Amino acid sequence: MTDHLLVEHRDSVATIVLNRPESHNAINVAMYGALPDLVRGLDADPAVKVIVVRGAGRHSFASGADISEFEQERGSAERARGYNEKVAAAEHAIEELTKPTIAMVHGYCIGGGAGLALACDLRFADTDARFAITPAKLGLVYSLESTKRMVDLVGPSRATWVLTSGLHIPAQRAYELGLFDELTEPEELEKLTYEFADTVAGRAQLSVRAGKAMVRRVTQGQVRDDDETTQIRNSSFDTEDYAEGVRAFLGKRAPEFRWS
Repeated sequence: MTDHLLVEHRDSVATIVLNRPESHNAINVAMYGALPDLVRGLDADPAVKVIVVRGAGRHSFASGADISEFEQERGSAERARGYNEKVAAAEHAIEELTKPTIAMVHGYCIGGGAGLALACDLRFADTDARFAITPAKLGLVYSLESTKRMVDLVGPSRATWVLTSGLHIPAQRAYELGLFDELTEPEELEKLTYEFADTVAGRAQLSVRAGKAMVRRVTQGQVRDDDETTQIRNSSFDTEDYAEGVRAFLGKRAPEFRWS
C-alpha cells in the first residue's frame, strides 16, 4: 500500500482516493502497483457494495501518470514494458471487479487518469472537468485495451479524434460524446455520486452484479445466451432476495435485500 492511495468507507460504499493533490493527483508507479490488491480486497469485502474512485481535493481526478518518473521508469523499451504492465494490471483490476465502480471526476481527468476513469463502469463529472488522452503529445502509443474501452463508449471515429488530437475536451462536450455519464455543477457532484451509489447499494446485489457481468459479456462480443448466462438468470428465482422483492412489491413497501 502507499500513502498516495486512501480508502474511505461510508455505509456500504467504499471510496478510493488518489491522494497527491500537490501534483493534481498524478499517478505514480507505486500507486499503479498497489491498486490491484487494493481493489480486489474491496471486491472481496461483503460490507462493500459499490466502489467510488476520486481524486483528493476538488481540482483534479488525476492529471495523468507522473511524468517526472518517465525518464527512470520508461527511459527504454525494456523499462517501459514493466511500467506498462503495472498500468494495465491496475486498469484490469478495476475493470474486472464484480461490484459497480464510479469515477467521480472533479477537474482534470487526463492521460493515465482518463485510463483509470475509463476502466470504471460509470463516470460522473462536474462542469469544470477536462478530459484528454495525450499519448500523441508525448510520442507514445495508447494500449489496445484502453482504446477499446473508449471505442465502446464513443465509437471509432470519435475515439480517433480524441487519440490523434490529444486535445483537452470541456466537460459538456465530453458528456455529449459519452465519455461522462452524468454532469452536474461542482458543488453538486459529491451529492449526485453518492446518492446514486447508495441507490445501487440498496438494490438486490445478485441482480446488480449479474447485470454488470452481462454487460461485460456483450462488450466482449457475446450476443446469445449460453449455458452459463442461462444458469445465472434462472438461479435468481431460487434466491431469498427474489422472494423478498416480490413480497415487497405486493406489499407496496421497500424491499430489504440480504444477499451481499
